[in-house]
Amino acid sequence: MLMDKVTRFFWFCSGAHVDILKKYPVEHNKYVGIGATIFFTALFAALSGGYAMYFVFNGDAFAVGFAILFGLLWGTAIFNMDRYIVSSINKDGSTNKQILQATPRILLAIMIGIVISRPLELKIFDKEIRQKLKTSYLKGQNRKIDTLQKTYTQKYAMELSKGAELRKEKDSLEKDINRSRFQLNQEVFGDKTNQTSGITGYGTYAKQKESVLKEKQDRLKTVTEDVGKMDQYLSQRKDFEGLNNLRLFTDKQLDSLANVAGFADRNWALGQLTYNENGTRDLDTYLAISFIGYLFILFECLPVLVKLMSPKGPYDVAMAKMSEADIHYAERDKERDMAITDNVFDHHLDADVGNRKKALTNQSEANMERYRYR
Repeated sequence: MLMDKVTRFFWFCSGAHVDILKKYPVEHNKYVGIGATIFFTALFAALSGGYAMYFVFNGDAFAVGFAILFGLLWGTAIFNMDRYIVSSINKDGSTNKQILQATPRILLAIMIGIVISRPLELKIFDKEIRQKLKTSYLKGQNRKIDTLQKTYTQKYAMELSKGAELRKEKDSLEKDINRSRFQLNQEVFGDKTNQTSGITGYGTYAKQKESVLKEKQDRLKTVTEDVGKMDQYLSQRKDFEGLNNLRLFTDKQLDSLANVAGFADRNWALGQLTYNENGTRDLDTYLAISFIGYLFILFECLPVLVKLMSPKGPYDVAMAKMSEADIHYAERDKERDMAITDNVFDHHLDADVGNRKKALTNQSEANMERYRYR
């Protein structure tokens, strides 16, 4: 009982005329297979469309509801289209005529297969797509930081150059002060060198060296203050340009961005999976993605191909005869309507002629009576 219901359901899916098909048991299995293929193609289309719509409304409270509704609508549309494509193929003509008749339907089936397969490919390669998106977002953030840094360097080149000169002078002064302080100690303690007199005590030479050291320390203090002011100014400029607030994404932020990525971003990432970092084709990934698409295209074209490859059976002959009978009935019905219309028109014409004759006769008699009494 259950199998009978399943069989009748798949017959309905195949677009066959159930009452005629029942008369030819040899055709039952063929149309069960065609109907099952159409049904499961529509089922995959519903899952694919629902998954795609889920990512369109990802984050929305009604995302699941929208996905289910669109999946049902999309699956129903594909089901009706496939059912029409298969049921409209006429097995009455020659092989070339059937192929020519089926060509636009096969092209349409290929387009449907491509549309169905893409969202499912996105789900199958979800992990790889997430990793590709993270890498892309990280590279994009790096490029943004590099662009801002380059713009900042060009815009404040004079200030940066002056700051570098001040830091260079500060480093030079610090080294010079250390050297001068060492020479002052040698002068005070009477160490004889080519830079000291060798006289112990705080004499004239020591006072001169101390004076020079103090001048250098005063200059270092001024330069240090100038460096601090320049660094503070440049830091304010970085804040103004947004450079200080820009940081590389953390792993948590990258996961969050990958989770909310839209359908277009994920579709782009899927395409990029077929290329290596150096721009060459990643053949393994390319073939894996392509064969999934080819599988759904073949699956979508299968009902049409089965109908084309199957020999002309008794069901096809019966449908052709029924079609001829219906056409003949319609033609005869047309002829009957035309004959009825002609007879009705002739009847009305005869009646109108009779009424006209009667009117003219009455008028003639009236005229004769009027002239008789004159």
